[in-house]
Amino acid sequence: MSAAVLIVSGDSELVDDLLRLAAAADVEARVAADALAARSAWRDAALVVAGPDLVAELADCAPPRRPGVILATADPNGESVYRLAVDIGAQDVAALPEAETWLVERMAAATEPSLSGATTIAVMGGRGGAGASVLAAALASSAAKRGLRTLLVDGDPLGGGIDLVLGAERVPGARWSDYAERRGRLSSTALHDSLPARGGLAILSWHRGAVEPVAPETMRSVLDAAVRGFDLVVTDLPRQLTEASAEALAAADMTLIVVPAEVRAAVAADRVADQARRYTRDLRLVVRGPAPGGLKPDVIAESLRLPLAGVMSADRHLPTAIERGESPGTGGPLNAFCARFLGGLPTARRPRVHDQAC
Repeated sequence: MSAAVLIVSGDSELVDDLLRLAAAADVEARVAADALAARSAWRDAALVVAGPDLVAELADCAPPRRPGVILATADPNGESVYRLAVDIGAQDVAALPEAETWLVERMAAATEPSLSGATTIAVMGGRGGAGASVLAAALASSAAKRGLRTLLVDGDPLGGGIDLVLGAERVPGARWSDYAERRGRLSSTALHDSLPARGGLAILSWHRGAVEPVAPETMRSVLDAAVRGFDLVVTDLPRQLTEASAEALAAADMTLIVVPAEVRAAVAADRVADQARRYTRDLRLVVRGPAPGGLKPDVIAESLRLPLAGVMSADRHLPTAIERGESPGTGGPLNAFCARFLGGLPTARRPRVHDQAC
């Protein structure tokens, strides 16, 4: 759990409601039933949520002014509610139960580290069997080995499962179905701690058997948490875009489209690229060898009107390694491509300031 939210109230009904909301936000909550107890924890709490019953007592104690103070009340229309908020330096008033969702999001946001967001890379194939899933898995695995907190997201419900590419299908942890009903803000800590991981790489994939498509709101919620909790997020997306995969494209800092060096593959990729351009801000081409007819990568890039991110040379050992459950990108041409690509990413995390406004 994250650093504590301080609940200041002696009203048992209000306290129970606020503890329930803290649990929904997956944050630790501490209750101060009087002003003296509140004052001792006032400075260090990530967020203070006070009830109207202790405002006068708190004001008499004159706690130091600080950001992140909220007055929670079931009677927001009372004449004195905003005066009470001013008395304790509250920046916001949460009218319950209407503001429950907002308050859960504030609790989750306040208790997470103030760090810059992750770099997000989407990967999709220009045709079936292009090697997009292998590239996505290799990039994520290579990044984790470089010490980056990395999440690999399987956005293709009809694929074979990206966890199989990594040999991680038996690793316990949450899958997409466990987030099916998720809406709104998700704690990045809760996401990180719930997912299966292998070699320092967190993976979000599908259960075996029949799967239900992910709702776009769920994809948005998960990726928002991922950006707050990781250094790098890699999403493997289908060529046939769903509403959820369109959300993932829109969230990506960069999208890579993998195209074999073949004429028909380039023609098919042109249609896929036209779809992707509607949603992604930065679409780039990765050409996969070999080129049976001698088709050059720069010719493919020109025909698709895409910048060339790099070339993946053929690796005859790769299919056997994947069948054995070995992580791709541990050696050979694919490893070299990943090293070059990751070396150019802006993955340094810098402090940022959270806006305290609602």
